[in-house]
Amino acid sequence: MKLNNHRNLYNGDSCIFFYESNICNPYKGPFTAEVIHNYVDLLADSGIDTFLINPNTQLAWYPSKAMPYLLANYKRGDREFFRGHAECAGLPDAEKVEAYLDHCVKFYNQYVDLTDAGVDWLEETSKACRRRGISPWISVRMNDMHGHLNIEGSFFNSELLREKKNRLQRSTYSPYAVHPTARGGINYELPEVRDFMFNAIREMVEDYDFEGLELDWLRQPICCEPNSSQETIDMMTEWFVSIRALTEKRAEATGKPYPFGMRIPGNLNLSRGIGIDIRALVKRGIIDFISPSNSRQTSWEMPNDRLREELGNEIAIYGVVEDIPNWITVFAPELNHTGYRYLPATPELMAGNAAGKLALGADGIEWYNFFNHQPKLGLDGKYDSLAELDQLDRLRGKSKGYMFSTLRKPEYHFPYETTGQLPVILEPEWRRTLYLPMCAEPAHSGLELTIQVVIRKKEVTPYLAVSFNGSFPTFESAETRELLIPNGLYTQHVEEHMAYNFGLQVEDIVEGWNEILIYNGSYGWTTEEEKLPYAVCVVSVEVKIGKV
Repeated sequence: MKLNNHRNLYNGDSCIFFYESNICNPYKGPFTAEVIHNYVDLLADSGIDTFLINPNTQLAWYPSKAMPYLLANYKRGDREFFRGHAECAGLPDAEKVEAYLDHCVKFYNQYVDLTDAGVDWLEETSKACRRRGISPWISVRMNDMHGHLNIEGSFFNSELLREKKNRLQRSTYSPYAVHPTARGGINYELPEVRDFMFNAIREMVEDYDFEGLELDWLRQPICCEPNSSQETIDMMTEWFVSIRALTEKRAEATGKPYPFGMRIPGNLNLSRGIGIDIRALVKRGIIDFISPSNSRQTSWEMPNDRLREELGNEIAIYGVVEDIPNWITVFAPELNHTGYRYLPATPELMAGNAAGKLALGADGIEWYNFFNHQPKLGLDGKYDSLAELDQLDRLRGKSKGYMFSTLRKPEYHFPYETTGQLPVILEPEWRRTLYLPMCAEPAHSGLELTIQVVIRKKEVTPYLAVSFNGSFPTFESAETRELLIPNGLYTQHVEEHMAYNFGLQVEDIVEGWNEILIYNGSYGWTTEEEKLPYAVCVVSVEVKIGKV
């Protein structure tokens, strides 16, 4: 199935309207259906052609008849209803817990406003999309584990998940994982689990006016016990066939295509090992698209070209843009605040991340939530920058920022994700080549190429060189703490880091994979012991394409 009319996709989670009520409900009164329409207006005005709405975690967040409703037992103002989930929020003390409960009451009362008014917000979403000519799709989270730190007490969790016999027992990839419960989701090898999810999906497809379905296996990438047998894999494949039958029946009834696909890790072998055989699903024509990605940290090095070569041209491959550019912390001097950057707050990073994916042959871009707003830090999602970011030719000649994925704590960096090329240790006379997808720029564009190498702070001055796509290594650089591209009020690297800017030739950028070689040319040592202080840890490499 060709999906030419679906190139600029936006995936909003089950809280997206309620997160964004500050911009879509300016009068701050009771939450109404108008707020949903205002948000869809914002997407339509920003060039989005397809809106994927997520209606569930382990429970339904809409008034479902097939899956238990998250707030079924909640009464307006009942703070105690949320106390069991406070443990999952990682709050440090009792005062923070009480403030969190107050926040929950205020936040979830917005859902009650709608149900009291007889409004099903999921149904209203498709109405709003139809009104603005956006294609409405569903994105179902298949094993969301936001309530894993309190399986028994969190209101996020279904009765099915609370029963240990229904949960995975061997899915934690390390016996020393910090949060092994995050890997213990419902086990799809069990017929009662498959029936539970199938009935919920059937309701979404048959009873609501949507025209596309995505199964989200990145919240979390857990399905069956690892190293699944062929029998288990075949069983899951046939289960996906039964879901495909739902979408085909719906397409026949409406006379419109109903694309079916999955948001998945980029590692197809590991996905197959938990029962999801993407190759088999594509070969049999069961799915129409995939959206390969990481979780939270956006992928800069997702090998969409290799996925295309392996899976063929009959399936659409979307490049997914997540909200965190990488896991190194940065500094906002104005507020004396340290934190992570927020990619959707910076148009240059949005353009660079999209360009790298399109340059490797992605059929479009799926924006995954603008849900990390921090107005005090100047970090608001730039919806007005979304238009035409699915068109590679429109991105050429424009300012862009590129980065590399970085490693984080093991419990967050699942083995299913693309492996971060950084950080890396370079002893004197060592070098490391990094590979980054970029788009070629037009001749005489008036753009400059700057590569910034960020290292852990050293007492001695390192002697670093950079080579770009085979250029002769240059040692000429400028030391700085300034970010190449500000991110809201984040303008500097943290004190523990040092950065070096290298100017290179923008004409050397090639379409697709580009090669950046980092060389530690430090000298002044005679013994191995004296050599050690000259070793450097490269924590990030960042690229700016900008006007002179």
